Amino acid sequence: MAKRVAIVGAGVSGLASIKCCLEEGLEPTCFERSDDLGGLWRFTTKVCKVTKCPDFTVTGQWEVVTQHEGKQESAIFDAVMVCTGFLTNPHLPLDCFPGINTFKGQYFHSRQYKHPDIFKDKRVLVIGMGNSGTDIAVETSRLAKKVFLSTTGGAWVMSRVFDSGYPWDMVFMTRFQNMFRNSLPTPIVTWLMARKMNSWFNHANYGLVPEDRTQLREPVLNDELPGCIITGKVLIKPSIKEVKENSVVFNNTPKEEPIDIIVFATGYTFAFPFLDETVVKVENGQASLYKYIFPVHLPKPTLAVIGLIKPLGSMIPTGETQARWAVRVLKGINKLPPQSAMTEEVNARKENKPSGFGLCYCKALQSDYITYIDELLTNINAKPNLFSLLLTDPRLALTIFFGPCTPYQFRLTGPGKWKGARNAILTQWDRTFKVTKTRIVQESPTPFASLLKLLSLLALLMAIFLIFL
Repeated sequence: MAKRVAIVGAGVSGLASIKCCLEEGLEPTCFERSDDLGGLWRFTTKVCKVTKCPDFTVTGQWEVVTQHEGKQESAIFDAVMVCTGFLTNPHLPLDCFPGINTFKGQYFHSRQYKHPDIFKDKRVLVIGMGNSGTDIAVETSRLAKKVFLSTTGGAWVMSRVFDSGYPWDMVFMTRFQNMFRNSLPTPIVTWLMARKMNSWFNHANYGLVPEDRTQLREPVLNDELPGCIITGKVLIKPSIKEVKENSVVFNNTPKEEPIDIIVFATGYTFAFPFLDETVVKVENGQASLYKYIFPVHLPKPTLAVIGLIKPLGSMIPTGETQARWAVRVLKGINKLPPQSAMTEEVNARKENKPSGFGLCYCKALQSDYITYIDELLTNINAKPNLFSLLLTDPRLALTIFFGPCTPYQFRLTGPGKWKGARNAILTQWDRTFKVTKTRIVQESPTPFASLLKLLSLLALLMAIFLIFL
């Protein structure tokens, strides 16, 4: 049974792993190369190497070599949790931009961006239309002389404020919505999503509509970008054809645009330089990990990777759920399936074959949030049983199914059960809008309110009949 656990990285996944280790009575030591946070961590400590001990096949132990202030130390741990994530190495593909070496202005990766003051009265080009690129373009536009946002494939842009002013994830991420999406053919789902995205503003009119609408790409969350585009503060441009000394030429547009600063919001790559490739090998942007966590070939399952996944949902509860299951495997309470079964699962995921239904999670590390979470919860007997709850606590069952899939649901049962989970689920909307209702208003009932409630109840009963029976 693992007792001492080395945790590499003190980000959200590392903190969740520390918490889960402590909950199970293990002794975690977290190594973090930066100087943030405080407490049970060894900061400004770089993990140089993690290798199997000579008697690994018997003990499953690891030797962890670290460096702090130029001095190396070595320690033996019963298990290792790698929590460095996938945003580790800035991706700066300069070879894809002809002439960049002749550019006399300033250019850097978005990771180096800290404050917009450097862009005051400058002509700025932001390359890459992910969340970082759009955030930088919008913030920069308040000070810069001109801002261009270059995108190769476009993207769906959505507001954090969704239908009727509700937070988008609390509306979009429900078990009912997820089941409904996954039951429809992918072309219908993509059409419905495009229709929904365009209900806020027509993406084609703003030069943003994605070229590939079949494969899921992470939506861009930005409430201000459409306003910046329509007022001319941000200009959407295609990919770069050529970079010159003081300007750039975009594809399909022969005119040169003067540029002072280029920001490459071109994403990240990840690697595990402290691990030998025989332990975890990274190929084509992913690793051979069962359920995105465990190497399939180790004779002892004492190494887990946490946070190396891109769910269409919150990363924090995903990492915590991964850690809850992983810690119980490290402790010896839960067992992994045979190696052949794990290898089959990993190979199937690497093939990236679309099912033909639901959203197409065809890119590396992408996953259906609710489906994946439920798989992990099932392994630790913590998945809520809706059929049982429908008989014993129908109000809670319906709220779980039709309401937001918030992490309270993951603490109703199983290890780590929280007695306040039920009440937290039933009152989550009260807390959501407590911060917005700073002025109390009297809502006048409409003549059709009672009729609408009755029709809603009938629709709800019909949905229950179709789903549960």
